[in-house]
Amino acid sequence: MDIRKMEKTKKYGYLFWISYNGKKFHSFDENNGEKTVKLQFKNIINKLDITWAKGIQQAARTDAKVSANQNILYISTYFNGDLDKLKSNFNKNSKGMKITKIEKVLPNLVIPDLVKEREYFYEYPNEKIEISQVEIKDKCLELSGTYDVSEFTDYKGKQLKKKIRRVNVSYANEKLIFRGDSFMPKQVRIMSGYILGGEKKIYPAKYLTLNKVILKEEIENYKFKKIENIKIDLVEKIEKVEDVYFFFVKKENKSEIIGKNGKNIKKLRRDYGKIIVKDVQ
Repeated sequence: MDIRKMEKTKKYGYLFWISYNGKKFHSFDENNGEKTVKLQFKNIINKLDITWAKGIQQAARTDAKVSANQNILYISTYFNGDLDKLKSNFNKNSKGMKITKIEKVLPNLVIPDLVKEREYFYEYPNEKIEISQVEIKDKCLELSGTYDVSEFTDYKGKQLKKKIRRVNVSYANEKLIFRGDSFMPKQVRIMSGYILGGEKKIYPAKYLTLNKVILKEEIENYKFKKIENIKIDLVEKIEKVEDVYFFFVKKENKSEIIGKNGKNIKKLRRDYGKIIVKDVQ
């Protein structure tokens, strides 16, 4: 963390853990005239008077009609208010999508770089499957590994430079389970077609669900953690990122916390180490 930059900036980052029903949206990315996951999120956040500092990032981009039990959206913003209230107000105004959790983190992160793994379920109707579970599991083993998966993507995917991907495929509870660090466009649906139907064709999106996103452990270094066991006069709340304390104070009390020639803050830093003083909302 660059302490100087964090002292100067008024921005914070937020991870929004969301779930959505893909059938309720035309697509994922913003597209004028269509109801999309990111556009609905953006419109509701704007309605709740959240001041934007940067655009929306996602941990995974899903195809049209694909649902998610868990995806993550990330924004940098000047908001520093009550997260429980924000979550509640968002969900009251949202149809087909809800926020399940919000975490406060440092601003200006690159979320795709922090994704360790994504897990997808493909749940094709059992009555349409004409091969045995043994055959399905054999094909899952055949497709698992780290290799060039470009034969399982569309024209757009074949143009990508990175064709070597790691994927683990299994079958349980009447669904195909795909886990990997990254996937090419349409990869899961084409692999599903190959496993279940014997052809490398794109199977319908409506049976695909992004089950969860697993972030790298590194993300813990960027999270704000509430500190409840330290009480200091004029400090409204205390949070901590790694070994840096954030003291949130009212504007009118900031000069007293710092003290003449920094006398008070120097004493606090002797007691607690690295401290950044920020305005509380």
